[in-house]
Amino acid sequence: MLAALALWLRHGVLEAGLLPRDCTAADAPALACLFKQAFVHSFLDQRIGWVSLAAGVLAFVRASRGLAWAGWLCGVAGLVLYSYDPAAVGALLALLVLVRPHQQHGQGQGEAGEQPGDRLRVGRLA
Repeated sequence: MLAALALWLRHGVLEAGLLPRDCTAADAPALACLFKQAFVHSFLDQRIGWVSLAAGVLAFVRASRGLAWAGWLCGVAGLVLYSYDPAAVGALLALLVLVRPHQQHGQGQGEAGEQPGDRLRVGRLA
């Protein structure tokens, strides 16, 4: 859904010329010029991609699902809006956090000293 919105904004609004070309003209609509300036500056110098990368790295380091969602959404938008390199890495790091099983606070994975295969109920081979 976000990718479709970003594609529509890129091709259907910005590149189609629906926004004013010259915002310095006296008769240019102020709200449309403000939107155009904010939209263009979001991907100028790959800013949205760098935001995705920063959020993805922080989400991966801190295991924060909120930051992971921010990194994923900015990454998807960045892939459409000219920020391919940092947005791809940020989106993938965020996706790694999002696909991890969600753990509740206060509940551990197991008891201390438990081995990863202990719950499989498979006897030792040796």
